Amino acid sequence: MASYIMPTYFNQLPVMFEHGKGAWLWDTEGKQYLDALSGIAVCSLGHAHPRITKKIAEQAAKLIHSSNTFLNKQQIDLAEKLCKIAGMDQVYFANSGAEANEAAIKMSRLYAKKKNIVNPTVITLKNSFHGRTMATLSATGAERIQIGFEPLVSHFVHLDMNDLAGLKAYLKQDQNVIAIMFELVQGDGGISIADPEYVKSIRELCDRLDLLMIVDEVQTGIGRTGEWFCYQHYDVLPDIVTSAKALGNGLPVGACLARAKANNLFGPGKHGTTFGGTHLVCAVSLEVLNTMEEEGILAHADKMGRYLQSKLRQAFADNPHVVEIRGKGLMIGIELDRQAMGIMPLTLKHGLLFNIVANKVIRLLPPLIISEQEADEIVKRLKLIVDEFLAS
Repeated sequence: MASYIMPTYFNQLPVMFEHGKGAWLWDTEGKQYLDALSGIAVCSLGHAHPRITKKIAEQAAKLIHSSNTFLNKQQIDLAEKLCKIAGMDQVYFANSGAEANEAAIKMSRLYAKKKNIVNPTVITLKNSFHGRTMATLSATGAERIQIGFEPLVSHFVHLDMNDLAGLKAYLKQDQNVIAIMFELVQGDGGISIADPEYVKSIRELCDRLDLLMIVDEVQTGIGRTGEWFCYQHYDVLPDIVTSAKALGNGLPVGACLARAKANNLFGPGKHGTTFGGTHLVCAVSLEVLNTMEEEGILAHADKMGRYLQSKLRQAFADNPHVVEIRGKGLMIGIELDRQAMGIMPLTLKHGLLFNIVANKVIRLLPPLIISEQEADEIVKRLKLIVDEFLAS
């Protein structure tokens, strides 16, 4: 039956999950797995969270979809809550992170037109990942994502993360730059983290040169790093911020938020969506935010992130093949000194789910609700997996 599915994912692991609870999943054979991937930073409240399950059922019994032709109370309520926690003014709802980033890129084009810039340039970073639509894969700083889709959308320039001198030099030579778009922690790029000085300098440059600061928080946002948004660690506010993944805890949702000079760039007819911001998705996303707030999930994610990173450093302190352990909150990377894709079959053997990014970085994105006992179990199982992989 799988032959009817387009083969867009390579090396899919031979397992089918049937149900989950909290940080655990069970396959169709009844085997239990500790989920340290969360659907790639999506199920931050874990699987089958009772409040989320209840809200899905309640809203589905009332109304799922009516179209953005009409007002939508669930959308209005979610927009207000999301803008308040983000420090932003307006939000456009989409269905994914790629769509949210596509909206941000389109907004930068509209901003350029206001400034009479005919060929606007958007600066992004090497090893970044912004999506797989034509514009977002062109914005992405990874050639492997782009191969085969040439010609790419033009006027994206990829610079090195944390290279402030290089950024300033480029800004001097290109007067058509309209925006700087970047992730504060590059997920697909190997859990590379932006320096505070670099981020604050970008904010200052965008203010001085009248550029848009666009922060992609599709993976880092909604509590993953211990704050609602990762930029809140840096004491800056972007002009545009994108969000998705954890906002719906499994339901497809994306959000593009704006403030100040980025407000009202989208007018009637400039952008739209059939499924973005449905009654069901917005009701559930609002319940996700309320649950995180009422259950103290941000503080817990920060605490557990520190705990898990500390335990990982202890466990691998004497392993010369572990280059570095780095992360923010519960977004953690363990870099090995070799290609690591071959480690994946061992994840099923030892019942621990994670993935590999940048070819040699083990990426951990466990649910934000994990306990210390579950964090200890992640470390225990991961050490078995890494030791067995290195021995082979």
